[in-house]
Amino acid sequence: MDGLLTFLLYAVFFYFFMRFGCGAHMVHGHHHKKSHTDDDVKFIDPVCGKEVAEDQGYGELVEGRLFRFCSKECLDIFDQNKSEYSKKPNKLIPHKEHNHET
Repeated sequence: MDGLLTFLLYAVFFYFFMRFGCGAHMVHGHHHKKSHTDDDVKFIDPVCGKEVAEDQGYGELVEGRLFRFCSKECLDIFDQNKSEYSKKPNKLIPHKEHNHET
């Protein structure tokens, strides 16, 4: 009987956490699967200036900013002079065109 009571208690906690806590975003549709389109944010390699997708290359977090690099060589150059390169922009945010239909 003790095992059944423990199981029911865990089931109730699980229900409430999924309904109102951590799992609530799944239930209420707040999870958006990210699709890879041309409108995605791209990172700019601060060393060579190439665009790097967020799931490619190498990354390093500096003072809360994520920098992406196209190659290990660019990452190594960045590490040698981090104070200079970390002042450069790290993201390229494309402008979306709005279609206004009247």
